[in-house]
Amino acid sequence: MEMSVVQLESLQKADPQQLAKFLETEHPQTIALILAHLHARQASALLLRLPEEIRGETVKRLAQLRQFSPEVAQKVSLALHKRLESLGEQSRRAYAGIKGAADLLNQLDPNASKAILESIEQEDPKMALGIRNLMFTFEDLMGVPETGIRELLGQLDKKTLAMALRGASEELKNLIFKSMSTRAVDMLKEDMEVLGPVRTKDVHQAQHEIVEVARKLEAEGKLVLSAEAQDEYVV
Repeated sequence: MEMSVVQLESLQKADPQQLAKFLETEHPQTIALILAHLHARQASALLLRLPEEIRGETVKRLAQLRQFSPEVAQKVSLALHKRLESLGEQSRRAYAGIKGAADLLNQLDPNASKAILESIEQEDPKMALGIRNLMFTFEDLMGVPETGIRELLGQLDKKTLAMALRGASEELKNLIFKSMSTRAVDMLKEDMEVLGPVRTKDVHQAQHEIVEVARKLEAEGKLVLSAEAQDEYVV
């Protein structure tokens, strides 16, 4: 008789401390599969309760995940020795592995996040860079307070900003406009119109350049790009 598949979403109700105690002797691959089924905050709480020496490898495995099939779920079921209740079949699901790892690390204390990234970087510099690049995106500027946005705008080339905003949400555009004078907004909108049709590649490049400037300002202590800031300031 075919073994039923553990519905790992039920783990979201589990206590992170108890779950960590249970999983600390499991293989990092198994733990990564569990983390993939938790929300970022729950996953980060679980990760911080695991032994420090396995955190980096676990996040690396999470970043490598591309899909999670019923067959893999069965293997996890065996690894957990029937401690998790089997709740029926789960359909094949796709995961953006590196994005999931970045979301998880965004929830951690900066020092813990840095240590994990450094341990991954020693084995796979390309993966570490991919995770780092996804830990803050252009749209995440929605989480930066108005004073920080003004500081950022003072460092930007207006043509680059116009290009970047062509691919931005209305909410982010309004946040940017709110942080500028009426005259500056009119000039920026005119620059955006003058651009005409633009390539997605160019928009993404402009957004990337702005994120890099934002990261530089954060390193200088002039603005905050953390997940906590997003929670605090997004209305």
